[in-house]
Amino acid sequence: MSIRVLVVDDQSLVRAGFRTILDSEDGIEVVGEAADGQAAIDRVAMLAPDVVCMDVQMPGMDGLEATRRITGDAATQAAVLVLTTFNREDYLFAALDAGASGFLLKNSSPEQLIEAVQVVARGDALLSPDVTRRVIEAAAGRSGRGPTAGHAASAAAARPDEAAPGAEPDTASSPAPAELATLTEREREVLELLALGISNAEIADRLWVGEATVKTHVSKVLMKLGLRDRVHAVVYAYEHGVVRPRG
Repeated sequence: MSIRVLVVDDQSLVRAGFRTILDSEDGIEVVGEAADGQAAIDRVAMLAPDVVCMDVQMPGMDGLEATRRITGDAATQAAVLVLTTFNREDYLFAALDAGASGFLLKNSSPEQLIEAVQVVARGDALLSPDVTRRVIEAAAGRSGRGPTAGHAASAAAARPDEAAPGAEPDTASSPAPAELATLTEREREVLELLALGISNAEIADRLWVGEATVKTHVSKVLMKLGLRDRVHAVVYAYEHGVVRPRG
């Protein structure tokens, strides 16, 4: 089945460009467009897209608030890919807090846009590579844990084929959230490896199990922790001390 995409941007030429790029790819279908956040919410309810390509700055309701409402609706399964011209950490952090599964700059190539839609549609997460490295390094330079470390972890998860530098399991004693206790020992291992930016195939190799088994463990981790996707599992792992950035 084709990946159903909703394109949201207040500039009609930008929407037309994204539509042309995405519709040219087999397996992707642009099912609608919206010019502001409220229209995006309405179109999601009407069209049930798999992925929403969301602009940040728009008149009326902006893309961040629209993302928060879309991902917060239990009846909606759409993943949100935030697209912006602004290479700013505050937008990145706000997009992840709002529930976005990806963050890509508008000056990315058509191939990167297509790949990003495919990645978030299958339940993984993606950030622009240049943003990823900068945010990881910024967080690794800070002591302690907190939201910044968590957001850097989500950047690491955006490149599942690369281990995140400057991250390690947290051996310091700290109060653990109650839901962490519901994880089995193997599920806890999987969460730690997710937080290090390890792909399912690499997790399977490390744990000596099949990739299908890893996918099952990942699904159970997300369900038990009440998380939407892998990127938010990594945010959770850093914010709750499962792993921590070095530095």
